Amino acid sequence: MTNKNQTLNERQELDIAMRTSVVSIIANLILSVFKFIAGIFGRSAAMVSDAVHSASDVFSTVIVIIGVKIAHKASDEDHPYGHDRLECVAAVVLAVVLAVTGIGIGWSGIGKIASGSIADIAIPTALPMIAAVISIAVKEGMYWYTRAAAKKIGSDALMADAWHHRSDSLSSIGSLIGIIGARMGYAILDPVASVVICLFILKAAFDIFMEALEKMVDKSCDKETVEKMKREVLSVEGVIALDELKTRLFGAKCYVDIEIGADGNSTLFTAHAIAEKVHDGIEKNFPEVKHCMVHVNPVDVKAIEGRIEKAGK
Repeated sequence: MTNKNQTLNERQELDIAMRTSVVSIIANLILSVFKFIAGIFGRSAAMVSDAVHSASDVFSTVIVIIGVKIAHKASDEDHPYGHDRLECVAAVVLAVVLAVTGIGIGWSGIGKIASGSIADIAIPTALPMIAAVISIAVKEGMYWYTRAAAKKIGSDALMADAWHHRSDSLSSIGSLIGIIGARMGYAILDPVASVVICLFILKAAFDIFMEALEKMVDKSCDKETVEKMKREVLSVEGVIALDELKTRLFGAKCYVDIEIGADGNSTLFTAHAIAEKVHDGIEKNFPEVKHCMVHVNPVDVKAIEGRIEKAGK
């Protein structure tokens, strides 16, 4: 029963990730074409660069699709624990792409400032300014849409893609500031904004990279989740003690190893039933748990009761 429900959940997670990614690709394609046309006819180099940035997001989303699809492949003989960690690999790749994008934006801005050719920049029309406003609204909306889906299914790759949308929104804000500045006679605002945006993008890329890395080196779940698991285990009837509880992140999922103490004089059937209740309770109440292993240690209840009686006397 548990395996069937888990398979169903994984299938639903994959559907959410694929649907979100397809929406991202369609939105980026339409937006990049629109911004490119606006940049060409509106005489805005910043908007043309912004269009290329949006087009590069399509490549990033393709990486997400590949990563999530591979991560949700069923276990096989060579990968008995599944392929979940490959989603972390996709997140690392996206973090690198995001960092390169940020560096490119910052380097371009520094180059314009250092060249002293700010005054030679052509004054853009109102068209790219309108395109920038639309881009900011669309990309910010895509950020929140993708972020919600990433949180719902616990996907690092999808969260990285959400931040790629946010980086594009920030890039469009820089373009808008530059366009407004150029039209007001302050063209220097364009490259300055690019440098500031670069720093924000690099910070996001670093956070995504570190989070994905931690999930690839068997980091434990957060303390709050572990404490909730302990309370869940100790609430099961027949569990006398919780000897050990270890967790490890495996991609977006979590593996749990538990050792409980139960009456050593009980039958094997009884001990197994207690372990089964612990196992089912953890996997039911913690959706992020992919697999839970429970080991039962025998407890000499009579000896403990005897020591308690002596201590009472």
